[in-house]
Amino acid sequence: MKSKHTGTFNGQALLDSTGTARTIVEYRRADVIFSQGDPCDHVLYIQEGGVKLSVVSHAGREAVVALLSAGEFFGEGCLAGQPARSGTATATMDSTIFRIGQGRMVRMLHNQPALSDRFIAHLLARNIRIEQDLVDQLSNSSEKRLARTLLLLARYGRDDNRGRTVPLISQQTLAEMVGTTRSRVNFFMRKFQRMGFVDYTNGLTVYDSLRTIVLPN
Repeated sequence: MKSKHTGTFNGQALLDSTGTARTIVEYRRADVIFSQGDPCDHVLYIQEGGVKLSVVSHAGREAVVALLSAGEFFGEGCLAGQPARSGTATATMDSTIFRIGQGRMVRMLHNQPALSDRFIAHLLARNIRIEQDLVDQLSNSSEKRLARTLLLLARYGRDDNRGRTVPLISQQTLAEMVGTTRSRVNFFMRKFQRMGFVDYTNGLTVYDSLRTIVLPN
């Protein structure tokens, strides 16, 4: 495994580590990985594919908490004593997921500094993202929230590409992430396309120029 100082987390190295649980599960698009209320007894790591995390309120309203991609952990609440899943995890595309038992994950974090570094970095990044999302919801218009969500999906700032194609995501899912209606998302997506900020020719391509919507006037 590579530490945060030498590169990204190597999932195959995790799989090959001595004593590591070798449970690998393949999921197809729209398969449910775990449901809200299920026992919380293992951590998951995305080797390939993508995962949507969502929560359903008592009134039946669904909110998308996060869209995760390869190289990210989820389901780590069990390490803090969470007895049941607080939300539902669904594959957004064909995915390969590592399942690591709670006790084994704790031992690995204690015994493998590189894994511990990567996991702490993941938790800190997730916490920062949650704080930014809260500020975004309280401070920005739905148009700016949608633009920011698209930039995050395209991982803006992580490479030098002028445009990045991301897996096509439904407008309903975007609406649930942004906290608005599907019709409003449709309106803004058409606007972004007219302005050359996004393109639907082959999948969904998000261009860096979309950041002009997010930047202060």
